[in-house]
Amino acid sequence: MFKSLEGKTAIVTGASKGIGRGIATRLGEAGLNVLVVSRTIADAESVAAEIGPRAQAFAADVTSPDDCAAMAEAAVNRYGGIDILCANAGIFPSAKLGEMTAQDFEHVIRTNLTGTFNCVSAVLPAMKGKRAGRIVITSSITGPITGFAGWSHYGASKAGQLGFMRSAAIELAPWNITVNAVMPGNIWTEGLEGLGKDYVTAMEASIPMKRLGTVSDIANAVLFFSSEEAGYVTGQTLVIDGGQVLPETLAAMG
Repeated sequence: MFKSLEGKTAIVTGASKGIGRGIATRLGEAGLNVLVVSRTIADAESVAAEIGPRAQAFAADVTSPDDCAAMAEAAVNRYGGIDILCANAGIFPSAKLGEMTAQDFEHVIRTNLTGTFNCVSAVLPAMKGKRAGRIVITSSITGPITGFAGWSHYGASKAGQLGFMRSAAIELAPWNITVNAVMPGNIWTEGLEGLGKDYVTAMEASIPMKRLGTVSDIANAVLFFSSEEAGYVTGQTLVIDGGQVLPETLAAMG
């Protein structure tokens, strides 16, 4: 599948757990070199060890332009270039309006949205130098399509990513750099384990396919956007949610 990817180099941010870990692992399985990026080097090293000798760990905070520049430099020094950026790092603390502070709001925006900008900016010299590149952003159905109480800051950041993506796709097209986004629905990750069976059952009830998605479901979509076969696709989104956004109400499920 996608033989065009073998030997390419990818940076995956937020790769120590959840969707990011799934993306990094899947890209490694496809024969890519992977720079596994996390705020904590020990966590990144753990995932890199799972992937094998093609992977290298790197610690960076995506809110820091300097960290992102060092991240890109590390990929170029180790692998000779950057072919793919998976801008996946993100946070989702819950806080309702009236309780949420300006600092709470700004923290999420800086990490999820400004962090995407910082990472894209950092890899552009390498990609423009090769006149080729793939940028894949992890957005969400929450914000661009749906809402969720307590996540107004998160929703704003994820909708903002798509606005950024569309203009970036136009600007970068002359260099053969594509910019696309995956939009996960409810995905089974480590973060759900402590919420209990009743919570998961309620979530599954709102999904036509009656199950949560897996990190592999997201990673396979990222694999497509990263490939040469997707070279004529840019500025686009792919919703991966088991049909969750389709029903008007639970009654519409039939």
